[in-house]
Amino acid sequence: GNSPTLTRMATQAGVLLGTAGYMSPEQAKAKPVDRRADIWAFGCVLYEMLTGKMPFHGETVSDTLAAVIRAEPDWSQLPSTTPTRIRALLQRCLQKDPKQRLRDIGDARISLDEVLAGSPEAASAAASTIIPAAPRWRRALPWATAIILAIVAAVFTFAYLRAGSTPEQSIRSLISAPPKVSFAFSPEPYGTPLLSPDGSRLVFPGQSADGKESLWVRPLDSFDARQLQGTDGATFPFWAPDSRQLGFFQDGKLEKIDVTGGPPVTICDAENPRGGTWNQSGTIIFAPQPAVGASKNGTGAMLFQVPAAGGTPSAITNRDVKSLNPTFSNRWPVFLPDGRHFLYLSGNLYAPGTEQLGIYIGELGSSEAKFLVQADSDAVYAAPGYLLFLRGNTLMAQRFDAGNQKLQGNAFPVGENIGSPQAFRLGVFSASQTGLLVYGAASEIGGQLVWFDVNGKRAGTAGPLGASYPRLSPDGKLLAYSSADVSTLTGDIWIEDLERGVQTRFTFGSMSVAPVWSPDGSRIAYSSAGKDFLSLFVKNSSGAGGPEPLTSGNSRFQTPTDWSHDGRYVLFDRFESNKHVISIWAAPLFGDRKPFPYLQSQFNVETGVFSPDGRWVAYASDESGNNEVYLSPFPGGGSKWQVSQGGGDGPQWSHDGSDLYYVAPGGKVMEASVKENGSAVEIGAPRQLFQDQTMLTNTAESNIGYTVTPDGKRFLIDEVSANATPLTLVTNWAAGSKQ
Repeated sequence: GNSPTLTRMATQAGVLLGTAGYMSPEQAKAKPVDRRADIWAFGCVLYEMLTGKMPFHGETVSDTLAAVIRAEPDWSQLPSTTPTRIRALLQRCLQKDPKQRLRDIGDARISLDEVLAGSPEAASAAASTIIPAAPRWRRALPWATAIILAIVAAVFTFAYLRAGSTPEQSIRSLISAPPKVSFAFSPEPYGTPLLSPDGSRLVFPGQSADGKESLWVRPLDSFDARQLQGTDGATFPFWAPDSRQLGFFQDGKLEKIDVTGGPPVTICDAENPRGGTWNQSGTIIFAPQPAVGASKNGTGAMLFQVPAAGGTPSAITNRDVKSLNPTFSNRWPVFLPDGRHFLYLSGNLYAPGTEQLGIYIGELGSSEAKFLVQADSDAVYAAPGYLLFLRGNTLMAQRFDAGNQKLQGNAFPVGENIGSPQAFRLGVFSASQTGLLVYGAASEIGGQLVWFDVNGKRAGTAGPLGASYPRLSPDGKLLAYSSADVSTLTGDIWIEDLERGVQTRFTFGSMSVAPVWSPDGSRIAYSSAGKDFLSLFVKNSSGAGGPEPLTSGNSRFQTPTDWSHDGRYVLFDRFESNKHVISIWAAPLFGDRKPFPYLQSQFNVETGVFSPDGRWVAYASDESGNNEVYLSPFPGGGSKWQVSQGGGDGPQWSHDGSDLYYVAPGGKVMEASVKENGSAVEIGAPRQLFQDQTMLTNTAESNIGYTVTPDGKRFLIDEVSANATPLTLVTNWAAGSKQ
């Protein structure tokens, strides 16, 4: 009971499997094993029977395995009456080097039988006998024999190598997160596990028990991982060629840090980045924005370069971004071995017919882009000449001549069920230039809808793993949510009957998200990828009939956020392509039904929700530099009152309109009273109801992240699931492949 058994996966080559305190050193290192590993375990059991203590133990599995590999048993614990032959047997069984270990368990039985039969100790008989010196030629004979055998072995080895040796074996093992830490790969964009170029270290984003994310580094010759101080909230790490320095993004900055010690150093600004790469000459390429529509000056699709020593970034992809779709992106750059050419993902994930989506090759000093292969994930180069990328959830490899920038042969699978946390996907995989590969499973990706009462007590779950955009029907009996599959670029809306637990598919299209109920619950407005990206549609909640377009126009970002209680208006977020900001619009369901802008400014205003009487709209705006919740009259706008203090997102009204809920930084669910006073309102001091550090607080694409029951007594929270699933580490990953 004090020595946990590792049985997570079925027996296969390279999987670390067994009871930690009885593993042989070669087994603990995930090396090939044979019957000598059982002889080691026999020695452990015999030692424990004689002493009452395990020969190798520690507080954790890692400590126990470290003792197996490095420590020696405490031989002084053996009883003083232990026969010499038994002591010798134990020492032969517990040799670290299997070649020095007892070769057959039958020999152990002979020793035990001799002791039990009372045979005299060999040492005492030898001590009373004087052995005459052997002749000089006889003493030299063993040395001559050894020399002859060495020559024969050398000749045999040379001939064997000339004939062709057996290829190295590919070995798989598991890497767990540190104690009380989870891997933080999704759904927020923190990054993925990264092997250093020389294969000596692994860096990964981790989430501690208090919900804080930071970077961790683990030397692969150690069981211990270390938190990198000063990297709280860091995203998308990338290695320098020296495998000592690390680049990453934090608080709108591009930073670097020496993983062997020292604080982070700022290189330049990077507002909302999507990856970076570092070459041998000290140049860093990075994507400072996620897409064209993310920047107000239209540079969101460009890649930039900057000296690792610091300086002013300069654009290296010089396309006419104003003519591109707002969701067009260049991201996840990776230098090729020459340090001049680089790979990157480019295109429009949501409208692939408008720009060719795939892996491109760029070059420093040139604005030209060469299409390499169709893909919807990042790609990495792996020695001695492979391109690794995802197709769906399968990790593919294809021969790649980096010098001529040409693919060769056919792509072949090297890993299944690989994770990819987000659209424009960054796959949970990495390769060193020394033949190591690490990846994480797709099952670890996603969140869970969790019920909480007003005091923060958990009260069960709803919907499947990965559900998002939760919205309760007006009577609280039905739940609408979106369930996306980024591997197939689809995301349909489903409806769950909370009383019966029955789930029904509501849409049958591509990337349908953001359901909003009509006040009587008979219809649902939602956003779906039609001719224009994320156009608005309305459909009967019963599923009868087809979808009816709610809006038309050239905007490719239109996401509904609320339906007025009188049934006359639907509020929606709309991306303004000419200003590169999000505005709040209203779609009337009467008259000419022509949508009109409700709130527009030079800042982002979004996630508007009606008060129950329809007189007010609560919304979030970043005009102060951070998102805060405000209140304005409808339909006139004009006056406004700030509700949140110190940050706020995702406003929701109580059923009677007397309170506003919102989410403050750190997953704090807040409540502020609202009292009308003529044409003005009085906002009460916000108070915290409860906190959920793992709550999804990113309201991108109008995903508010929670919904409230009509009586205000329960909250359904979109919670980021903790990831304790081990990573898979593969040595000599290309071994055995005929590709």
